[in-house]
Amino acid sequence: MSTASLDRKTILDTDPWLEENVAAIIHRHDLFRNWKNKLEETEGGYDSFTQGYKKFGLNVLPDKSVVYREWAPNVKEAVLTGDFNEWSRDSHPMQRNEFGVWSITVPPTSDGKVAIPHDSKLKISMVTPSGERIERLPAWITRVTQDLSVSEVYDARFWNPPEEEKHKFKHAKPPQPRSVRIYEAHVGISTSEYRVGTYKEFTSYMLPRIKDLGYNTIQLMAIMEHAYYASFGYQVTSFFAASSRYGTPEDLKELVDTAHGMGITVLLDIVHSHACNNVLDGLNQFDGTDHQYFHEGSRGRHELWDSRLFNYGHHEVLRFLMSNLRYWIEEYQFDGFRFDGVTSMMYKHHGIGTGFSGGYNEYFGDTVDLEALVYLMLANDSMHELYPQCITIAEDVSGMPLLCIPVSKGGVGFDYRLSMAIPDMWIKLLKHKRDDEWDLSNIVHTLTNRRHGEKSIAYAESHDQALVGDKTLAFWLMDKEMYTNMSDLTEYTPVIARGIALHKMIRLLVHSLGGEGYLNFEGNEFGHPEWLDFPREGNENSFHYARRQWNVVDDPLLRYRYLNEFDKAMNHLEDKYGWLAAPQAYVSLKNEVDKVIVYERAGLVFVFNFHPTNSFLDYRIGVQEPGEYHIALSSDEKRFGGFDNIDINSKFFTTPMEWNNRKNWTHQVYVPSRTCIVLAKV
Repeated sequence: MSTASLDRKTILDTDPWLEENVAAIIHRHDLFRNWKNKLEETEGGYDSFTQGYKKFGLNVLPDKSVVYREWAPNVKEAVLTGDFNEWSRDSHPMQRNEFGVWSITVPPTSDGKVAIPHDSKLKISMVTPSGERIERLPAWITRVTQDLSVSEVYDARFWNPPEEEKHKFKHAKPPQPRSVRIYEAHVGISTSEYRVGTYKEFTSYMLPRIKDLGYNTIQLMAIMEHAYYASFGYQVTSFFAASSRYGTPEDLKELVDTAHGMGITVLLDIVHSHACNNVLDGLNQFDGTDHQYFHEGSRGRHELWDSRLFNYGHHEVLRFLMSNLRYWIEEYQFDGFRFDGVTSMMYKHHGIGTGFSGGYNEYFGDTVDLEALVYLMLANDSMHELYPQCITIAEDVSGMPLLCIPVSKGGVGFDYRLSMAIPDMWIKLLKHKRDDEWDLSNIVHTLTNRRHGEKSIAYAESHDQALVGDKTLAFWLMDKEMYTNMSDLTEYTPVIARGIALHKMIRLLVHSLGGEGYLNFEGNEFGHPEWLDFPREGNENSFHYARRQWNVVDDPLLRYRYLNEFDKAMNHLEDKYGWLAAPQAYVSLKNEVDKVIVYERAGLVFVFNFHPTNSFLDYRIGVQEPGEYHIALSSDEKRFGGFDNIDINSKFFTTPMEWNNRKNWTHQVYVPSRTCIVLAKV
């Protein structure tokens, strides 16, 4: 069934400003259609094509024979070798077809068992046209392990546990959340101890904490196996293997299944923007050439990341990547993906040395990598067609128009984009501006400056800002006093009081004004006291900063719990009123003198006083809906580290007179310095 062509009206109905770029959008959609139709004709469509992992790699058949297939078009010989045949380079030769795909069937043993033992090591041994013998880990391998006492190079293992040891999924996937509140987490750092945390620990310890905080989605980083722990998971070597650092594949399945049982959606941080440079245990030079999975020459190399770049225009590369997406959903039951490095993919310059002003000319033309863009369209279209509840998020700093519009309407097909300008804004403000110099209009503009009809996920600070070389918002706000004055037994210094107040205000402002989804990196919800630094040569391989200090937030004497409690209250209030799923807020006031912001969303009225010293009695605010209002949330409550200056039992009545372009006003609202309140109708 051919995919319909795109017409001008569909594009311009979405965004009339795209008039001059209609031809470019139709052209890229035609390229997408050509690929989709080709896959329909030659492969049986998305459903068949994306199940490549059932054909390639190692698969056990019902009769207990093992079929191994590998695409390696450059080599003239290929042999499967491993523990099972005492690493013979002769006993298990593979046969080649006309497409450069090698295969072998290993029959069962005489007593009807699989001939390759579970968890045993293996490789593919190949001979290139020059006569050189090269040995690689199977590209589609689902389990690799690393023994650093022997070598940094991974070993491929045949993962085929006995039936009784395989995880059986018990819980159905939760429905797609109306509002995504994302807890971004890294399993390895999710322990307080000086080591790598495990999937099982995350399941038993972290999932209840995340649920209690009111997050309904987790985004797991560094799951795809990566060579270097300190790469934060972004130097992937084996795309189908869940990182063995944290446990077994069955452990990860249990984590996802348990989260589903709690009603939590689970997203995978997918890295299809590049691949690790490693040869011995990666995809690089797999068949002896530099251009099998990747572009040859400079186009196939990312100069800043020291990594390889995929050839998204190749049929077998598309099979590999699109099947990779399907694999994580089918085998591990992930609910969707956050696509890493989308900006790097979509532009030939990869965003290096390029600032995006928002001019439409920057998103179309010779700088765009159409092959990569079409891959993203195919990836989104296929996953949403096969799994309508699937969620996809783009990490894009460029502001590409139509990124989060369905492919059928000329878009790239993502559900959400990350609002990457927001955390940058806060860091710049805290680094370079005094509190009384904050430009409220600019803050509001940054928080609301998103493309109409395209959903975005707002976040106050990113995981990158937790890394050494930068500081979290809590650190920028309180710095060294976090080590001396975060106990209730110590003085509540002006620095700590300001830091706790602004930390809460910034988060609620971003949460309620900045997007259609919200994201927090683990630990930031309570103002984690230290940065993040993975074990590496530069720190003598220390785990001191590669962990999360849950002890400080769980200590009833420490002030971190105030921030944690506010985070929880904020999430639960959103769950009740659903502002993230509501239309964008109406901002009625940005008073630069008073430093007050007022806006309405989802029937709630949000009032922020960012003034460093001035408090306001009987403040008049405009509201659209008449009636009686009460305080649904106040950052000034004692349980949130406030001063209890605001009476949370206060009632506010509207007067039917226009104020700040709203039909009604209510006065006698008390907003002390550096506090925020949320009003709801009784």
